[in-house]
Amino acid sequence: MKISASHARRYKEICLLLLKYGRSDLVSAIDIDAALGGEQLPTTSPAAAPPDQLADDLEAMGPTYIKLGQILSSRPDLLPEPYLKALARLQDDVKPFEYAAVEEIVTSELGVRISKAFSSFDQQPIAAASLGQVHRAALRDGRRVVVKVQRPDIAKQVADDFEVLAQIAEFIDAHTEFGRRYRLLDMLEEFRMALKHELDYEREARNLIAVGANLQEFTLIDVPQPVPDYSSRRVLTMDFVKGRKITSIGPLARLEIEGAALAEQLFRAYLKQVLVDGLFHADPHPGNVFLTDDGHVALLDLGMVGQTTPRMRENLLKVLLAASDGKGDDVADVLVVMSERDERFDGPLFRRGIAQLVVRMQDTGLKQMNVGAMLLRMHRTASESGLYVPSELTLLGKTLLQLDEVGKILDPAFEPNAAIRRAAADIMTRSIQRDVTNTHLLTSALEMKHFIGGLPARLNKLMDAATNADLEMRIRIVDADVMVEGFQKVANRIASGIILAALIVGAALLMRVETSFRIFGYPGLAMLCFLAAAAGGCWLLVSIVVQDQKRRRKAGSVWH
Repeated sequence: MKISASHARRYKEICLLLLKYGRSDLVSAIDIDAALGGEQLPTTSPAAAPPDQLADDLEAMGPTYIKLGQILSSRPDLLPEPYLKALARLQDDVKPFEYAAVEEIVTSELGVRISKAFSSFDQQPIAAASLGQVHRAALRDGRRVVVKVQRPDIAKQVADDFEVLAQIAEFIDAHTEFGRRYRLLDMLEEFRMALKHELDYEREARNLIAVGANLQEFTLIDVPQPVPDYSSRRVLTMDFVKGRKITSIGPLARLEIEGAALAEQLFRAYLKQVLVDGLFHADPHPGNVFLTDDGHVALLDLGMVGQTTPRMRENLLKVLLAASDGKGDDVADVLVVMSERDERFDGPLFRRGIAQLVVRMQDTGLKQMNVGAMLLRMHRTASESGLYVPSELTLLGKTLLQLDEVGKILDPAFEPNAAIRRAAADIMTRSIQRDVTNTHLLTSALEMKHFIGGLPARLNKLMDAATNADLEMRIRIVDADVMVEGFQKVANRIASGIILAALIVGAALLMRVETSFRIFGYPGLAMLCFLAAAAGGCWLLVSIVVQDQKRRRKAGSVWH
């Protein structure tokens, strides 16, 4: 495997990072020789670095790893609590890039100088993230907007980083139990696709429009709308939201807002997005949620969204309802139906793990329960049992985990579990209404027309076949060869028993025939029949015992 010098440098950085935080087991699975040309790395780390350093290390490695750190900060199923807290800093505290690059990108993308397109444009960004930064501006008509500008050459850098990460994940999946359990390559591919979509600001503009339309009924929730003529793949212009980050709200400010109403409506809005609309804002961390000056909640940064199919929405609703009611067995049943199993899958172990998890979460009480954390722990339990749940469940768990944090800031007494039960009936009604659309009814009508139109012809064929004795039934029996072999063994044993019985009866009749040929003083022919019957009986008995023992040993090996 030939690797470029830049990729080799990344290999080394990632390996040293893993060693620094005590994962020498993963480094041992990576093809270091191929990557580094024989350069030796330490095989163990003397002492794992403190979690607080992880955010700094990822930030030093570049935007891709900053984004990776942001995602890992909301994955308690993958990292311990101290690391989650340390990585939370990356959500809204990233160094900005220079204004000269901003001016060049905006001019190139919009085809006009900033001074011509905007009446004002602040050189200092009001926010900086891993993939871009946001500047305050105003259009020529006076409309106040913000302009989101992508970091220079970020797309190429992300592509290069993922090429290295994919090779490393492939090594780890192939050679470690950790990789086989969590399928790092699949997780990485989902992350790559999410980043690819997030780098497309035109797609984000469409998301803003779609989610804004879906949430119009929620009067306390705002979604800033884009300005299409001032947006492109790398530049996004949208409404300016006057407010502050949800994390900046103090105890006194909380008294001035309707925290309970905001938290309830925000949670209902997300349940509607996930379980009815099938399109939801998948990154509601506190840095992306604003409290506006008029007391509303504004959802920002819709680059990362999740999508769910109708069948997936139905299964997710079943999981949420069963979990909120403490029905661990029902949760396990739904997860098994919606997931992929491998040869390691242990059904009883998985069901016990899910039941214990649901019971533990119920014991914590409604106020302390975190539905998102529970869904992520379900993902971990499933992975350890050889069950691979859909990525939509993991994304929903991550979203609800972040949403729970926002809800607790707005209303410390907010109970997401109770909110799910309160919204269940409304969600079910909306789901049914969404399915019963004009298009769906027309499709069903066409299918019914086709069925009814073809029914007379099918009945005529069936009746003609029955009348002419041409009707045949084909039954497919699973493991038919095994069943036939078993029947043959039974038939052979019955035939052997009949032959032995015939020998004994024949010998008894020959006892009355006088002959000069004798054995032990008895007619010789009769004794030969008796001896043959005795030998055959012993052979039949021994074969039965031996075969039964083989079958028991085989069944025992399969069980273990």
